[in-house]
Amino acid sequence: MALAASDPAADTTNICSHCERAIPSSNIDLHYAHCSRNLEKCKICGDMVPRKHAEEHYESTHAPVTCSLCSEMMDPENLALHKGEKCPKRIVTCDYCEFPLPAVDLFEHQEVCGNRTELCHLCNRYIRLRERVAHEVTCNGTPAEIPRSIREAERERAARRPPPPPPRDLSTRRLLFTIAIAGIAIFLGSLLFQRKPDISQAN
Repeated sequence: MALAASDPAADTTNICSHCERAIPSSNIDLHYAHCSRNLEKCKICGDMVPRKHAEEHYESTHAPVTCSLCSEMMDPENLALHKGEKCPKRIVTCDYCEFPLPAVDLFEHQEVCGNRTELCHLCNRYIRLRERVAHEVTCNGTPAEIPRSIREAERERAARRPPPPPPRDLSTRRLLFTIAIAGIAIFLGSLLFQRKPDISQAN
């Protein structure tokens, strides 16, 4: 029922064979009777829990949980790590445009996004976004000469663009709007303030 303590110096305590705790020798029999009847050791974490709450302890502490993002089942202690670093549907941001998207789509997005180009204002060259950091380190600020073929293509593109619409005459429109509002106000005023015929004159 009770095992003697292994340490000979601890002659005032005994180890309970059920919960394996050191209990004062004078209380060991009473403790063991209560402990073995009411407590149960959890097979997963080894904690002693009340028998009537053993199922509740398992469900709240050890039962597999489902990731709300990808529906994968896992142990509860792994859920935080999974959601923060491993879940394929966790939201991450693109290194190039900072657009938020699911981690599972990040590689394909960055393959396209990293190949976009932006103009370096120091050397006047278009640089791929994936090469921007390295370019900023090595850029000497000397403007690159734009090849003739690119200049001609830009001129052709500009010639094909439709001309901008003519500016609207805002002052004429404002004047017409003011006249219309004034006309409506005069008309309403004449309706409201019309004199009613005098009753004595009518008779």
